[in-house]
Amino acid sequence: MKEVEIYTDGACSGNPGMGGWGTILLYKGHEKVLSGYEENTTNNRMELNAAIEGLKALKEPCRVKLYSDSAYLVNAMQKGWLQGWKDNGWARGKKKEELKNIDLWKMIDSLVQKHSVEWIKVKGHSDNEYNTLCDKLATGEIAKRKKSDPTPATEMNQT
Repeated sequence: MKEVEIYTDGACSGNPGMGGWGTILLYKGHEKVLSGYEENTTNNRMELNAAIEGLKALKEPCRVKLYSDSAYLVNAMQKGWLQGWKDNGWARGKKKEELKNIDLWKMIDSLVQKHSVEWIKVKGHSDNEYNTLCDKLATGEIAKRKKSDPTPATEMNQT
């Protein structure tokens, strides 16, 4: 089974607001860089999307070390929250509160069935080279859209 490292990060300008995500896959000295943008989203959705897109880019089952600065994502996976939500009918807690980002959590659940994933929390905006690059990819996606449409995000969200 191939061993791949995936670094991810998401960003949002406003929350909700314009969002971007960045992912870098590393395999035997090769790098694959991916990034994307969403118009009206949240930081958590962008963090999840970064992981999803990295895992979706794998062409076959792999052993993966996935690095993220998102406690929301890493804790859900390391502490078994995702399995608990799934067992609880995709709801949170005894009161069965609606699970936010259920569509993305279901995608992650599907993807982790194909791969062996180790979830690793990194400190955001620190000295981790690849996390820093993913942050630049994510914020770069937002900056590109701001340049192409100078309308402030708050105005776009009102229309």
